[in-house]
Amino acid sequence: MSTPHTRLRVVAALSASSLGATTVRAQPGDGYYGGHMWGGGWIAGPLMMAVVVAVTVAVVVLLIRWLGGPAQNPPPPAAAERTPLDILKERFARDEIDKQEFEERRRVLED
Repeated sequence: MSTPHTRLRVVAALSASSLGATTVRAQPGDGYYGGHMWGGGWIAGPLMMAVVVAVTVAVVVLLIRWLGGPAQNPPPPAAAERTPLDILKERFARDEIDKQEFEERRRVLED
């Protein structure tokens, strides 16, 4: 019976062996570092390395987000309903209406 730790060790060993167990062999060329396209790999090598690193980081980030589950932030509280009288008081406080108009409208709202 395999435990989670055993399975994790197997996955880690397989990943390490597939990523790190490469052999370097000399390849025939025309005298300047193998004659590969783009100047013997001087451009393609670092470019591919950057792509591999970016893809690896993206996969790790997505995996962590997926394993983390949904966000635990509570929903924002519902805004309290503003009454017409509250709005009228705000308009008066902002000097959009004068005291006489405020009193007239307040009387109308209270009736």
